[in-house]
Amino acid sequence: MKKGIQESAVNTIEQEANAIYNLKNFIDTSFEEAVNLINKSKGRAVVTGIGKSAIIAQKIVATLNSTGTASLFMHAADAIHGDMGMIQKDDVVIIISKSGESDEIKVLVPLIKNSGNKIIAFAGSNMSFLAKSADIFFKHYG
Repeated sequence: MKKGIQESAVNTIEQEANAIYNLKNFIDTSFEEAVNLINKSKGRAVVTGIGKSAIIAQKIVATLNSTGTASLFMHAADAIHGDMGMIQKDDVVIIISKSGESDEIKVLVPLIKNSGNKIIAFAGSNMSFLAKSADIFFKHYG
């Protein structure tokens, strides 16, 4: 039984190492543009999402704050029901969405754009509403 557990653990570590190694495919001009946009911003990074994407957004906010980049989490559903006031004029909004097509995202994106904030987006589809609407979109390599 132990050998099966050990093999499973080693397999998991190898898969994770390969996933990290393959992140290099995401380092492109979009990455550089996003870093520069956040770095030059006089505001904060507001990170948002729905469902599991919201959980990832919260983890990103924790990391950004602990590395010195002012940021906050805003749940996308709450945003369209009154929390848009959390976004200030110089903030950069990072939206994470699996499909890029959820109803909440389709309502939220125009509100953000109308406020003049820039959007950095991650989604599972290059052809999604979110991908087409974002100022900077990270391509999906799946």
